[in-house]
Amino acid sequence: MQLTHEILEKLNQLEEKYAVMGQDILSYLDGLLYADYLTYWDYIHLDTLLSLQNPKTPLPDEHIFIIYHQITELYFKLSIKALDQLVHQEVVDADLFKRQISRINRYFEHLIDSFDVMVDGMDREEFLKFRMSLLPASGFQSAQFRKIEIMSTDMYKLVHASKRTEVDPHSPIDVLYENLYWKSGATELATGKKTLTLRQFEEKYSEEFIRLANEMRTINLWQTFLKLDKESQNDASIQEQLRQYDFNIRVRWPLSHLRSAVRYLDAKPAVIEATGGTNWQKYLPPKNQRVTLFPDLWTEEELDQWGKSMKFK
Repeated sequence: MQLTHEILEKLNQLEEKYAVMGQDILSYLDGLLYADYLTYWDYIHLDTLLSLQNPKTPLPDEHIFIIYHQITELYFKLSIKALDQLVHQEVVDADLFKRQISRINRYFEHLIDSFDVMVDGMDREEFLKFRMSLLPASGFQSAQFRKIEIMSTDMYKLVHASKRTEVDPHSPIDVLYENLYWKSGATELATGKKTLTLRQFEEKYSEEFIRLANEMRTINLWQTFLKLDKESQNDASIQEQLRQYDFNIRVRWPLSHLRSAVRYLDAKPAVIEATGGTNWQKYLPPKNQRVTLFPDLWTEEELDQWGKSMKFK
């Protein structure tokens, strides 16, 4: 084989790269010589991935339930990665901002559109059987979704509507955290006490959530938007992307869950409790949560109709 100029140039570049780290390029070339070829299944750890479904019952549709939730968490991870790339940039321009928000919107739109896997893809009687083996676990305990919210807006905007007069936007993060809207969704219906589901969730993640919220106080998505130049802030396409983001996360995604809950748990005249005892009838409807990530981008009329009859193209 002839050592062309291009090959020699690449070798020189590699030698310079490893020399900076005090490494010997010959050792790395030996590694390449003896390394096996990379395969698709090894690269994505396919065997491991396909072994991560461990149903608690022999009911077949429990596999659908597990796999769909795992897919959901992977899309949440993609969203967090996209947010992380954006909010930690020292200088953010309009193109980067639109690109990252567009990515997250696509992730959520795919999740929302695919929720029929949950709504129509499982046998109701099977679900009502295997769900009892899942107690007290609940989709309420998705830490990644909570992180997406924390990374998206000021913590005060995530405070339950009934608690906003008790705190202010400049309250310490730990105070705001105690009043977040989603905590009301995991209280015992009869006593108002925290469910085991919520207590477990807080024990595992509270410190992490508070740490993240303190980090995001000045760099969350909304604060990043405010750092754009005025022309970009007034750009209709950017505002529309943010409105779509808000609508996807705070209206369409909860409504997808509500539709699923109604399908499987609303057995009139009785209503079946959700796993973990979450009061889904009051918690899931966006019109009850009354939480928007970017209220400044919506009109008073739109905010008044939040989660009710409003639509978004």
